[in-house]
Amino acid sequence: MIRIGEILRNKDFMTNLQKNMKAEADRIFCKHDIDHFLDVARIAWILNIEGNLGYRKDLIYAAALLHDIGKWQQYLNSIPHSQSSAVLAKEILRQCGFDENEINQIVEAILYHSQNNAKDDSLRYILFKSDKLSRKCYMCPEFSECKWDNSFKNKEIEV
Repeated sequence: MIRIGEILRNKDFMTNLQKNMKAEADRIFCKHDIDHFLDVARIAWILNIEGNLGYRKDLIYAAALLHDIGKWQQYLNSIPHSQSSAVLAKEILRQCGFDENEINQIVEAILYHSQNNAKDDSLRYILFKSDKLSRKCYMCPEFSECKWDNSFKNKEIEV
């Protein structure tokens, strides 16, 4: 997991994480911060283990840590966050020692993590599912104001 530490210490990762935090400073809904990234990573790892899918932990954590890293660009420039995050992730992954095959696999998962994929065992489905499961809609005081599609909202803890 050395490369995951490299991501967390990466200058570009930290800069973009700060931009997310600044863009969401007044946001009343779920935020796209390190807590969210780690929740997604841990849930994705559990899904991987429970499904006996065989993905390496560093690939899952890298995808989760970077899947929303460009969210700020959606707020400021109307660029879909999956696209901006994929672009940013590619360079961060290179800087942190991931090879082209790993980068391509992670970037594909990031590009499609917002789409309601048919259930399968792909990394992009694991990222999609864990991203949705990480949301604590069942106890959110802003539940009724949230513009997120009701089919995505977690109304109870899934076990």
